[in-house]
Amino acid sequence: MPTLSEQILSRAAGRAVVAGEIVTLSPDRIMLHDAIGPSVITVLREELDCERLPDPERVAVVIDHVAPAANLATATHQQALRRWVREQGISHFFESGRGICHQVLIEERLALPGQVVIGTDSHSTTYGAVCAFGTGMGSTDVALCLASGRTWMRVPNAVRIDVRGRFAPGTGPKDLALAIVDRLGAGGATGAALELFGLDELPLAGRMTVASMAVEAGATAGLVWPAGLEHEGLQIPPWLHTPDDGATYVERLEIDLGALRSRVARPGRVDDQVDAEELANVALDVVYVGTCTNGRLDDLHRVARVLDGQRVADGVRLVVVPASSRVLAEAVDDGTAATLLAAGATIGPPGCGACIGRHMGVLAPGETAVFTGNRNFTGRMGSPDASIYLASPEVAAASALSGHISAPTSADSAPDPTSAAPLPADALPADTAPLPRAS
Repeated sequence: MPTLSEQILSRAAGRAVVAGEIVTLSPDRIMLHDAIGPSVITVLREELDCERLPDPERVAVVIDHVAPAANLATATHQQALRRWVREQGISHFFESGRGICHQVLIEERLALPGQVVIGTDSHSTTYGAVCAFGTGMGSTDVALCLASGRTWMRVPNAVRIDVRGRFAPGTGPKDLALAIVDRLGAGGATGAALELFGLDELPLAGRMTVASMAVEAGATAGLVWPAGLEHEGLQIPPWLHTPDDGATYVERLEIDLGALRSRVARPGRVDDQVDAEELANVALDVVYVGTCTNGRLDDLHRVARVLDGQRVADGVRLVVVPASSRVLAEAVDDGTAATLLAAGATIGPPGCGACIGRHMGVLAPGETAVFTGNRNFTGRMGSPDASIYLASPEVAAASALSGHISAPTSADSAPDPTSAAPLPADALPADTAPLPRAS
């Protein structure tokens, strides 16, 4: 049985395909957001002479990257995007405040198991949480796909990741995501697809965290086998099967959830990681919770459990930006938002917030932040002289209380209810070649 990537891309291409082939296919969904959408429209009109999309029903447009608009130039671009959406008759349009594109498409069931989803965002790998082949593309490639209904790609090699065990108290899906990047290295899976098995008991929110960070290892896609999502109303297509021993993987990893610790990625590189306790002398100005990686209700619950009944440290700004309006509404309904506000948090409107350094929590020169997002590159959240440490929601909350980077204590955090399926003893055949790593 082929890899998950080969099975999904074979269906989309209309024939059997294997890793290494260059294929043309018809994606099930094409996503645009406000940061890149205007550039796509320019290519459609000025380079492709395409004034009408052939299939607007396949298109989803989300205003999320600078939502609401922070300046006149952004407001003008978003105005043009809204006008184009109306002209094209695009029904899947989500206004400022609805939330982050990947969160919204999965909530709206616009990305489903076995589908191919391309988007104008590198974290389109998030759709792999429902075992959709999600991948990011640039404005020209997306414009060509919109105009023709088809795109091309190389069928990726695949890295298999088998997970077992149960998260220890204070750890969770973000620690798994960081561990994967740490094991592979930033760029270590360039051009490959990550395929994860053994997460049948992990809720969809946690799967989204892991899939979103696949690209931080350079992966084209990050697919989680969809068993266990039936309670979410998601069904495994009858043609999609668990790969057998004959599937070709260029590398295989085994991860024990119980052995994971609270890790933190130091400024500049996602794969430069140490245990949180090693950074106890790092004082903080900002703790930022949110993004497509850690802005879901489960993430806010993890933060609220640590903060409950306490206040953030003097001099620390705690910013919380929910991933969607649905997440925000649920946080209000169950009291999570009240707990966060009582602790001193500022809650922003749903969207990408300061993740790309354009508004709502941008860092000033010399400031230091703990960030539950996915990237900590120089200048990512504002000033190039700011320092960004990536961490889990639990570490973020504990750090907000202490004023410096801190791991949650056993008293801070309840045992994580999620676990992975047991790993069969013969799950890791040794007949695999090592995956080349970026230098």
